[in-house]
Amino acid sequence: MTRKYFGTDGIRGRANKFPITPDFALKVGMAAGIAFRRGDYRHRVVIGKDTRLSGYMIESALQAGFTSVGVNVLLVGPLPTPAVALITRSMRADLGVMISASHNPYDDNGIKLFAPDGYKLSDEVEAEIEALLDSDLGPKLAASAGLGRAKRIDDAQARYIEFAKRTVSRNLSLEGLRIVVDCANGAAYKVAPEALWELGAEVVAIGVEPNGVNINRDVGSTSPSALIAKVHETRADLGIALDGDADRVMIVDEKGQIVDGDQLMAVVGSSWAEEGRLSAPGLVSTVMANLGFERYLASIGLTLERTPVGDRYVVERMRAQGYNVGGEPSGHIVLSDYATTGDGLVAALQLLAVVQKAGKPVSEVCHRFEPLPQILKNVRYKSGRPLDDEKVRAAITDATERLGAHGRLVIRPSGTEPVIRVMAEGDDHDLVSHVVDDVVDVITRVAA
Repeated sequence: MTRKYFGTDGIRGRANKFPITPDFALKVGMAAGIAFRRGDYRHRVVIGKDTRLSGYMIESALQAGFTSVGVNVLLVGPLPTPAVALITRSMRADLGVMISASHNPYDDNGIKLFAPDGYKLSDEVEAEIEALLDSDLGPKLAASAGLGRAKRIDDAQARYIEFAKRTVSRNLSLEGLRIVVDCANGAAYKVAPEALWELGAEVVAIGVEPNGVNINRDVGSTSPSALIAKVHETRADLGIALDGDADRVMIVDEKGQIVDGDQLMAVVGSSWAEEGRLSAPGLVSTVMANLGFERYLASIGLTLERTPVGDRYVVERMRAQGYNVGGEPSGHIVLSDYATTGDGLVAALQLLAVVQKAGKPVSEVCHRFEPLPQILKNVRYKSGRPLDDEKVRAAITDATERLGAHGRLVIRPSGTEPVIRVMAEGDDHDLVSHVVDDVVDVITRVAA
């Protein structure tokens, strides 16, 4: 289904340029409020945000839009995306909104919408909202006496901290662990250090001084060098890096080595399997998950379900087939026993529970498999559909045959820019490298 305004993760763009402008955000609030009218009662929406400067502008515009169609607004302020989904459910709201562009720089922003159950909207509901956005909403505005009100929820952060702590055993203590947590100057800058401290850890916090323009700047899960340096400096037991809206996580062990989403899922998945907590005999990840991860799961009797790239597709497969552990190599870890979307803090706490139970260093606990060599290259094109070209299709077929049963080739167009992503992995690094270069060369010539 082709969408006009919504991408794979809500509406996103450069702040104060269409569609992330106050006038369009106003209309998004109006359209979403109208789309989620479910009966003759006062509807409610929860609105959260990360720490971007443009969040104030978008928040105010959305608030005006929702109240203009008679929806009451509950403002929770800076809070992780999973916390907004959680509070939407717990407060029985009709809709949730997160203002964030996740791991992007501060000058981007976005609007993510959640249904009453805390899950991201279906394609059908997004299409309904888009149709409303392109229509005249004037006749659907509330009468003067029916306008909505706005209220700030002052204890939202405390609610989320308590929720996160309850996802681990009451007997779990992080006493004796020195943990560096990097909050990317983003939405979790208060809640993540506080939750870890309340569980007994010695916490060293970085990326906790947001000023509106430094979110994700040289900190966070997409820039782990600051975390690695601080782990070495403080001789910490591990480091935890979140992104701007804290729905993804990256772990650094005591040696300063990065633990990606595949390894993290392997740890949690195998632990839950041993404890009989998996709701299905496998995990869900995307086509980008490492083949070494898939082989490791097979060695312990678990399968790996692969989806297109994007956490929404992971969640859809989990819901459709009854899995309760899924995620992406980038660190979006979805544990559906607790959350409806990726939750970096909850995923980190699940890892810490395994570490404390094992009584071993993080480097030992988190090295479950040896990743296969994986190479990814991007080819930018101007127009057209390069992947439909006969020469490109022939090159892809040849590359797939050369890898055989000892590797994988994944080629996909980007969903956000005119780029073809070419990824291959396999047991033979040189073969993988040659395969990628050969396919990239053909696509480059065709796309020129």
